[in-house]
This record gives sequence, structure tokens and C-alpha cells, in this order.
Amino acid sequence: MEISGLPLELWRLILSYMRLPDLGRCSLVCRAWYELILSLDNTRWRQLCLGCIECRHPNWPNQPDVEPWSWREAFKQHYLASKTWTKNSQDLEASNCFYLFRRKKDRRVLCVGPGCEFDNLRRALLSAGVYDRIVLLPGVYEEQSEIFLKAPVEIMGRGKLGDVALLASFDQHCPTMRLCNLVFMPAWFTPVLYKTTSGHVQFDNCNFESGQLQVHAPGTCQVKFCTFNQSSISFHSVAISILENCEFVGSENASVTVEGCPSLDRNWACKHLTMLAKSRSVLLQTSEPPLCNISKFENQGHLPTGNMRACEIVVGEDPGHLFSALRTEAVLNGACEKENDLSGNLTVAYKERAMAMDMDSSDSELSMSSENEEESESAYRLPYRAHGLSHQLAKVIHSRPQASGLTALQNDYELKSLPQEIQKNKEVHALANSVQGCLVRKCLFRDGKGGVFVCSQGQARAEGSIFRDLTYAVRCIQNSKIIMLKNDIHHCKTSGIFLRLGAGGLIADNDIHSNCEAGIDIRKGANPLILCNRIHTGLRSGIVVLGNGKGIICSNQIYGNKEAGIYILYNGNPLVSGNHIFQGLAAGIAVNENGRGQITENVIRENQWGGADIRRGGDPVLRSNLICCGYSDGVVVGERGKGLIEGNTIYGNKGCGVWIMSSSLPHITSNQIGHNSIYGVAVFCRKDDAIEYLANQGGNENFNDEGEAANWENELESEDERLTSRRPISVALVESNSINHNGAAGLYVKSSEALNIIGNAIHANHDCGVSVSQSSQLTRIANNSISCNSLGGVLVEAECRVDLRGNGIYDNSSHGIASKGDGVIAENDILGNQGCGLRLLQAADMKVTKNRIHSFRGYGIEMLDQTKGVVQDNVIFQGKSKRAILQQTSCGDGCIIQNNKFIAFKKKPDAAWTLENPPARPHIEGSSRGVSIIGNNQKVTNMTARIAARVDGGCHNNSSIFCTIL
Repeated sequence: MEISGLPLELWRLILSYMRLPDLGRCSLVCRAWYELILSLDNTRWRQLCLGCIECRHPNWPNQPDVEPWSWREAFKQHYLASKTWTKNSQDLEASNCFYLFRRKKDRRVLCVGPGCEFDNLRRALLSAGVYDRIVLLPGVYEEQSEIFLKAPVEIMGRGKLGDVALLASFDQHCPTMRLCNLVFMPAWFTPVLYKTTSGHVQFDNCNFESGQLQVHAPGTCQVKFCTFNQSSISFHSVAISILENCEFVGSENASVTVEGCPSLDRNWACKHLTMLAKSRSVLLQTSEPPLCNISKFENQGHLPTGNMRACEIVVGEDPGHLFSALRTEAVLNGACEKENDLSGNLTVAYKERAMAMDMDSSDSELSMSSENEEESESAYRLPYRAHGLSHQLAKVIHSRPQASGLTALQNDYELKSLPQEIQKNKEVHALANSVQGCLVRKCLFRDGKGGVFVCSQGQARAEGSIFRDLTYAVRCIQNSKIIMLKNDIHHCKTSGIFLRLGAGGLIADNDIHSNCEAGIDIRKGANPLILCNRIHTGLRSGIVVLGNGKGIICSNQIYGNKEAGIYILYNGNPLVSGNHIFQGLAAGIAVNENGRGQITENVIRENQWGGADIRRGGDPVLRSNLICCGYSDGVVVGERGKGLIEGNTIYGNKGCGVWIMSSSLPHITSNQIGHNSIYGVAVFCRKDDAIEYLANQGGNENFNDEGEAANWENELESEDERLTSRRPISVALVESNSINHNGAAGLYVKSSEALNIIGNAIHANHDCGVSVSQSSQLTRIANNSISCNSLGGVLVEAECRVDLRGNGIYDNSSHGIASKGDGVIAENDILGNQGCGLRLLQAADMKVTKNRIHSFRGYGIEMLDQTKGVVQDNVIFQGKSKRAILQQTSCGDGCIIQNNKFIAFKKKPDAAWTLENPPARPHIEGSSRGVSIIGNNQKVTNMTARIAARVDGGCHNNSSIFCTIL
């Protein structure tokens, strides 16, 4: 009959009464009939799927209100899966068409119950043949001894789930079994509900109450649409088994236990289960789940509640060009498109402040070639632009954000997706595609102690499952392997995922949030791959790595955690790369108690405490990160902190760019440190106010792990091994950094330890370039360019010891050097400053030799009060005031002035002043180590990013905001 003979609606009404075999026959008539049958997806196919007693809603138990994309396809997949248990018979190989002549064996149906042929299950099993079906009528069936299953049969309950209950214990000794629509309860003599040691068993739409399922190799199982109520299932060296669409409720221990290395001895079902597992992998799904919405995050009350500011990140650029960066907002928004998907459209309430910065801190007021300079004053100017750090100043002053730079920003700082990580890394690809051990897919674990426990070299895989309101979600120990993809893990009473004792695996694309302790806890040699997860709103840290724990932590979004986003301690040594760590209520990354780690190319922003916090023996490598818009300091190096801090962009933080305690030993090199609200780099000697920091930062974490001794010192590696790939230092070293446009001094020193400040470009800060207010040990300031700062170039307070050598101190708005302390000022170029070139006052005791000094209006050298020392062999260029040396000291005998050369100004065209023999300082021989490093980090230092940040207004006192918070 032609389809066009009746209206389509009438055809659908007629076909809605057909059974499944009839629908199959109709679909084979022609293409028009086939398409007609397909059009019944939301009517007849949905009715057939939901009416089948062998299955439940395709998205049960996690999303029972969400319809599948095709009811017919869901019904088909379940039908094919339900037949797996019958595939053990060997097909004859004589001919491909031999099956046409093979006689099909009839399957009997045996009924058990009142008024039926059999009154109990044991008798029916004795009479059943191979593949017969035993149907149990509604009722409770209790057996007083264990039932041994020796023939492959199908046992099915009639009626609704719950109408048929079995109080029995089964021990399978046959190749295959299937049980459906039954409630299993433990017999009085054992808690074991079912056990198989060699064959395959399939459970569909069953309930397990207060008992245990045991599967031993080479046995396998397939469990679907089942509920485990205070029950558990354990696998012992199983090659492969599948748990799909199951619910685990109220377990007293782990709901699923996987123990032992997958056996090489496999039964007939392994190949079928492997094909089934690979065909339904979440990696084959084309639709990606939406990223966690920040609007939901805000509604939970975890975000800071300060005013919003749009922070225009112009790395290595002139802040005078911020306005031009604002004009490229559309391009910038495109570069940060993926981040904005997560963060939402954060309001831009402080854009006016960015424009004000354009007016207040513009280099046009301070630059070496100001248009407002008088011609007569410019005639006295010495050419000193081509010094060893001029290339860094050129980046700060003259460059503009280019479209190519914005494109590079998008490529460098955009989070990589899981498919990109799989394509890039062969190890990730192998793990993501491996199917061994126990496969847990689309299951729900809730209101119990544990979810999945993997031990003794076991292997497990969890996909698309939900773990909530448990003590822990996953625990993997003893060289076992866990693969977790696209799971939701939240509201655990301890950590979400534990990895111990050499455990490994892949944890990727999961949503881990709202756990009482760490989202992921790695220790005792565990070494997992943690990729592309969302780890947020935890009550402690996002990820904890300690006790020789390792791991690769890449491309994760870690935000809104109450403590550090990543916390590394007790010799933890992970690789942390390409993550976005933001809006945490403590530090972005904390490294304490001899923690280590390679921390590279992360975006760390808008955290309440330091972007990176290093204390108490912490010794990481912090390289090529963007640390910006924090509510406190960018990088904190506290008591006994160490580490290499290299090639980072530290920008727009409300505290200091880098805050250092003098008892620490960091190496800070090749960083861009700019536009921070207080100091660029600050070194303090007083005892850290944050004595209780570790306790607040995560020290109360359950590091002893169920009573284990925390004797991590026995596991520490030697210091020699730690430093073999790093340049050794014995004094804290700040070298080759660009420190510019900070709200106070570029570099502030109040230290009781020695400090080396070498080869930095310190430019256009809103106070002095370098301020030394306390320095009982020698502070060495060498080969720096200190220019265009709002006050003096270098300020040295009384009783401080400094050694100033080889610096270029240019165009500062007050004195070039003002000193009340002791030390040496030798071989510096102090030129073009608005005050005196060199001012010595109070009880200063300085040796001033071989400097080239020039001041427009003030004295070249001014000596006041009780100044002592030696001033000799200096070259002083005449300024507009024609003043050379002023000596007004009360102890003239203690001050020696000799062999200084005064060069008068000549208005002849051929008599222009030049700096030669040597050329303008500082001198950086060739391309110094720091300069070359900067060249290798162009993707960090030469990019423009717009990052919206919540920042409270106002500044605190002249110390770390972190201390003020406490």
C-alpha cells in the first residue's frame, strides 16, 4: 500500500498498535516505509522503550528527565546489549551460508510459583536446558543453601521490579547466565548474593539489597539498570566488565572494588564486552557538555564581592597606550573568548580608571624625549639610550599591541580541550583509548562511604558518572590505574579523588566541586595525568600534591576554592602547565614544606592572596606564567622560601608584584613586573606576620591519611638532585627583570640579609626606582637601568650598606642617588635627573669613584651634614645651573674630594657631549643570561590580554597586603 494513500497522522496512529517484530517487517518494505517507521521515535518507540521490563529510562539514574536523542536508537542499543550473554556458542566455519540449514533449537519457558509446574527455583534449574528461560511469578523465594548454576539459563521476574525477591546465594559454574527484573537479598548464611569465577553473567533491571557480588577472573559481568542499596560489587583480576546506568546508594565501604592486575586468562565474553565498551565511549560523543557557568558560581556566594574593574593587561607596553588597547576591545574579547565562556560577561566598572592611568602614569611626562622640554635644557642632554638594557625599555615605552600579538595570545593562553591534549600526547591517547578491568559508565554513587576503590595493580575506568555525598569518590592505590572521563564529583566529606602508592592514570574533563577537602589528593609516588577538569568551590584546596607525589596537571580550570588552587608540599613535585587558576579565596598556587614542581605557562588571576606563594623550603620553578589582577601580591616568597621565578608576567595586582622575606633564597629573573598597586619587588626583614599561614592555607588537611605516619623526611630527595638543572645561588638574586609603572617604589628593600639586584630595567614607577630603607648586610645593586621614576632613582636610608656599581640612573624626577648610609658608589652613569646627581647627607659614609654625573638644575654631587667618605675620579658634566660639587659638612676632615673632572658645556656644533670609553651604562655583555631568557619567552612578555578582574579600591600600608589581611 502506498504511503500517500492515508494522512501521515493516521499512519502513525495505526502503527502505534504494532508490536516490535511487525515494526521491523514494515521498515523492510521500502525507503518510504522505513522513513515512516523512523518518524515514530517520540511515540511508539518511546512507548516500547519505557514499557520494557528489562530496562529503564535510557538516561537513568543521572538524568531521568532528559530524553535521549533517539528513543529508537536507545531501544536498539539495549536490545543488542541484552543479547550479549547468548553469544558464546561457536559458529560453524564450514560455510558462510551453513546457518540456513542449521536447525534452531527451541527455548523452553519454565514458570515457577504457586499453581505452576515448579514451586521453587532449585527444581526449575535442575530441569532447565541450555538457554531456557525461567520465569518467576511475583513472590519471595528463599533458599536454605547455596545454589550452583551449571547450565546457562535466563532467570526473569514477572511484573514490576520489586514483585519478585530472591533470598539466595548463587555460585555460577556455567559459561553464561542472565538475570532480569529481580530483587536480590542475602540468605541467612552468607552476605554473598552472587559469585562467578569463570563464566559471564548479565544483570538487567535488578535490585541488590545489603549484599555482595563477586567476580573472579576469568569471569566477567555486565550490569545495567540496577540499584545497589547498601551493597557492593568486587572484581578480582578481571580482564573486563561493564557497569552501566546503575545506582549505588548507602554503601558502608567502597561500592565498587577492583583488585589485581587484569588477567591474561580470558573467557569468551571479553571480546564482545571490549567491542561494546569502545562503541559507546564518551570520547566518541560529538556534543561537549557546557562549561560550568560562573553565574551559577556567583549565586552560590563564593565569588569576591568587591567592585569590578576591567584590567587591560598590556605586557611590556606603555600604559599610555591603554586607551588604544581599549579601542581594540572586540579583538581582545575574541582572544579571550574561551575564558569569557567560563567567566561570563563581567561588568566593566573601572574602565574610567584605566583611562585615568593613561593620564597619570603616562611616560610622556617622564620619558627621555619629552616634547615639553625646553630647548635650552635639551641642549645639555647626554645621549645614553643605547645602553645594555635599552631593548627592555623600548618594549615598555614604544611598542603598540598588534593584531598578530593578540592572535598569539589566543593561541598561547587559551585552554586546550581534551581532544587537543589527546592528539598532542601519545600517552594520553593510549590511556584514553584503553579498556581494561572494570568500566563504570553513567552510574550514580551517592550517600555512602566510597565510590570506586582500585588497588593491587587493578585497572578501572569511569565515564559520565556522578559521585555525590560520599566520604570519597575514588581511591586508587598500590600501582593501580584509574581513567576518569566526564564525571561529576561533588560534596564529598573528604577529598574527591585519592591517589596513593604509585597509582596513575588519566583524570580528564571532570567537574569536581564543593568537596570538603581537596578535589584531587596526590601523594606517595602517585603520578597521574590531570587534564581539562573544572575544579572549583572546594572547602579546601583544588589539588594537593605531597609526599613525593608527582603528576602532570594541564589545561584545568581551578577557581573559587577556599584554599590554594594547587597546594604542593612535603616534596611533592608535579608539572603544572597551561591551567587557569582564578578567583580563589587564598593563594593561586602554594608551595610549602619542601614542595617543588615545574609551574609553567599558567594564567593565575584574581586570587585573594598571592598568585603564587612559596614558603618553608618550597623550591619550585615558576616560569612563563601570567599572574595578574590579584587582590594581594603577585608572588610571595615567605620564610625560607626558595625557587626559580623566571619569565613571568606579574601585572595589575593590588599588592606588590613580588613580596620577599629576607630569610628566603629566591632567584627572580627575566620577569615583567608592572602596574602593581604597591611595590614592584619588596624585600622585608621582619618576621612574617603570617605565622599561622600554613594552618589557614591547608595545614589542617588530613595529611596523615587515616592514621598513617607523616614521616615525609625519610622520602625526601637530596638537595643535590634538586638543583642539578639550576644555577646555584647563595644570596637572594633579583636579575634581568623589567619593573615598571608600579604604584610605589620599583624595588623596596628592608632586609637583614644580603641581596643582589643585577641587570634590571626599573622604569616609571610612582616612587623611587630603588629604595633601601634597611640593609644590615650588603645590598649589591649592579648593572641596572633606573629611569623615569616619579621620585629619585635610588634612595639609601641611614645605617644601610649598599654597593652601587655599573648602573645607569637616568631622568628621574628627583635626585639620581640620595644616600644616608654606607658603602660604595662606583662606575655609575647618573644623568639627566631633576634633582642632584648624587646627594649624601646625615652620617653617610660613601666611597664615590669613577662615576659620570650630570644634573640639569642641581649639583652634580651634594654633600651635607656629617657626611664622610671619598669622592674621587668622577666626571661631572655641567648642567644648566653650572654647579659641580657642594660640600657643606661639619666634619671636613672625614671627607676626601680629589681628582674629579668637571666638563663645561660648549655651544659649538662639533662639541656635542658623548658617552664613550665606556659607552652608556649599564653594560650587559653580549646577550646576558637574563636577556636571552626573555627572548625565549616572547609569548609571555610581548602580548596584550584583557582580563576582567574584581578588585577592591584603595591601598594598604607599605607592606604586603597579605599581612594586612591576617
